[in-house]
Amino acid sequence: MLALRPWLRLAMTPGIGSIRAMQLLHALGSPEQIFSAPASTLAQVLGSSTLAAAVQAIPAGWDVYCAQVQRWLTATPADAGAPMRAVFSLVDPRYPAPLRELPDPPLLLYAVGAPRWLQPVHEQPWWQMPRAMLAVVGSRQPTAQGAVTARAFSAAIAAQGVCVVSGLARGIDAAAHLGALEADNASLHWPATVAVMGTGADRVYPSCHRDLAHRIARHGLLLTEQPLGAAPLATHFPKRNRIITGLCRATLVVEATEKSGSLVSARLAAEQGRDVLAVPGSILSPQSRGCHWLIKQGARLADTPEDVLDELGLAPAMPQPAGTAAAPVREDASPKDSAMRRQSYVANPLAVPPHASAQAAERQGADRHQALLQAMGFDPVPIEVLSARTGLATAVLQAQLLELELLGAVARLPGGSFQRIAAA
Repeated sequence: MLALRPWLRLAMTPGIGSIRAMQLLHALGSPEQIFSAPASTLAQVLGSSTLAAAVQAIPAGWDVYCAQVQRWLTATPADAGAPMRAVFSLVDPRYPAPLRELPDPPLLLYAVGAPRWLQPVHEQPWWQMPRAMLAVVGSRQPTAQGAVTARAFSAAIAAQGVCVVSGLARGIDAAAHLGALEADNASLHWPATVAVMGTGADRVYPSCHRDLAHRIARHGLLLTEQPLGAAPLATHFPKRNRIITGLCRATLVVEATEKSGSLVSARLAAEQGRDVLAVPGSILSPQSRGCHWLIKQGARLADTPEDVLDELGLAPAMPQPAGTAAAPVREDASPKDSAMRRQSYVANPLAVPPHASAQAAERQGADRHQALLQAMGFDPVPIEVLSARTGLATAVLQAQLLELELLGAVARLPGGSFQRIAAA
């Protein structure tokens, strides 16, 4: 903790954000040297005597906050398998090297995760353990199909040794984390998923994702640059997004409107020199227009997990690390096939997938209504349009749609429309 105190002071200094802090560190070498430098030197580096004076002053509440961090780090876990807590400074070997390449890297990262990722590094830091790291982002209000696609892609890609990184938000983020967790087991030698938060590490936002955050903390990592107790302020999330994309070799956008924040993440990824991929959708869906725009701008079209693996430069088959008990990948089975076996056609794409026998029953039920499914297509459609297409009475349609909804082959949308759900 003693080594963290100067970093905490630098992070708390008013008017000194990541960019100015990096200017000081490049010029003077370390927080200790920064705080021992004369005002004239600080003013020369920062171009401001006011900022130099702010650096020399002790931030209000610094000692109190240092004590708070100490208590948070050393709190006794509720059980032996509880996640570990850590704080990485820029010079800590557990701090991800890709983030150091950014012009405004976080000075500190607060982390909660399995001890096997966060113990002091002996051989390989957590961020080097996966074969690659992939950001998966998208709409907070996805279509049912979009959430299924994000979950299935993430499960298939994580099963190939790729760590899925997202932002713990509603919608596509949550589906991506859940898909990655499906590929996890106790013997994995890498974090299944990383959630970068826009709050302090002692808070979960949205609160409905508290259980999801706890699962991620046990099988992956929660990361944030925000100090303990930080609320989910709007200004925190763009800063969070640069960490999500900066950690990863590529960013996959699953669904996005024309004004989606996910397009900002895609732009950040491109500016950081990372690859951008987008999943296409219906030309009639507003949730797909952002992805189509990205593809027009040069993002790679990804309609299978294999496209993502190819962009990452990874072969589909993943050699198992020595001593692991993970099931081998069949040479004749693609990641998409594996995901389809795990992913059922559930109406709630964030629910736990059913057993294989239940999946078979769903397929048989959907087969009985194949003509109706063909008439629906894959775009949202009102029941009146379906009646005109099929010639069926509204009462008959409602009964069939209810059965398909219960089977997870169809989702009921706000406004009374329905949408067919296909495997990703």
